[in-house]
Amino acid sequence: MPLMYRGIIQEHNFTRNHCSVFDVSHMGRLQVRGPDALPFLQKICARNLDGMDDGVCRYSHICRDDGGILDDAIVSRYTADDWLVVCNASNREKILAWLQSHAATSDVTITDQTFETAMVALQGPATLDLARGLIPIDLSAVKRYRFASRSAMGISYSVFRSGYTGEDGYEVIVPAGVVRMLIPALLGTPDVPKEEIKPAGLGARDTLRLEAGMPLYGQELTEDIDSLSAGQAWCVDLTKDFIGADAMRKLQERGLQLNLVGLELEGRRIARQHSAVLAGDTRVGEITSGTMSPTLGKNIAMASVAVGHAAEGTALSVDFGKKRAAARVIPLPFYKRPKPKAK
Repeated sequence: MPLMYRGIIQEHNFTRNHCSVFDVSHMGRLQVRGPDALPFLQKICARNLDGMDDGVCRYSHICRDDGGILDDAIVSRYTADDWLVVCNASNREKILAWLQSHAATSDVTITDQTFETAMVALQGPATLDLARGLIPIDLSAVKRYRFASRSAMGISYSVFRSGYTGEDGYEVIVPAGVVRMLIPALLGTPDVPKEEIKPAGLGARDTLRLEAGMPLYGQELTEDIDSLSAGQAWCVDLTKDFIGADAMRKLQERGLQLNLVGLELEGRRIARQHSAVLAGDTRVGEITSGTMSPTLGKNIAMASVAVGHAAEGTALSVDFGKKRAAARVIPLPFYKRPKPKAK
């Protein structure tokens, strides 16, 4: 996927108001299959996966023994013995090796399906209506963080109601060879493009997820920070045993030192990753991501700051070197999609 097709702001706004297609085939798709699939993934994942039904997916972190985040992933259950882990492209080889290194005592088989399949995301408020005529599934029956698998003309595919934009939408996994037919069906052809659905690139994907307060691996999430300090305690279950649980329990007992917050900045200069966040002249944290929000028309950022300066309304500043910008802590997410109007 390129940085952009027509322009980041144009693609961002089109997604918020219509429907955009993101080719996310670069994401890793790792199949975990076997009688021990659930207990194995329970050990690997910070999220509690017990009680998941077929057709359910959950967001989770995969952590080191010291709690550092190796990756964030979507874990989906096809059957009790068949699961899919979708991880970040840059971490695919690392996560594949991590799974394999911990599978020796479990009856599981781990298969990298990334190059055998393709993955396409359709995002935006018009997605459901537009996709109804393209995908032979009752999409309205697929609830949030659920998926449906079907076969047509001997081709198996899965449709997930999930995404990374803050909008409603779907992510479709198909055999790699099929995507050449799927993309023209969605977008039309260069000679006859469809006006109601457009492609979008990595730039818009980043500004959309930032407005929605969704973390990005390598920015909000790294091996140098744990899930609790990264503001993601909701996807951690410390009542179960998983790799990294002991370290996070001890951290929770001692008390967290850092938290992830939203900031609204004065001025139009965008806060860049690692820029210092100050309380007076004291450094209390650093920027993880920032942008000028196309939807809100405000200068926003996420930052990792000391817990004593993380309360809503706290006045801070961002150090740009020779200049500073005043900032205040505001709730995450910055943007929530409007509720559908009653018909």
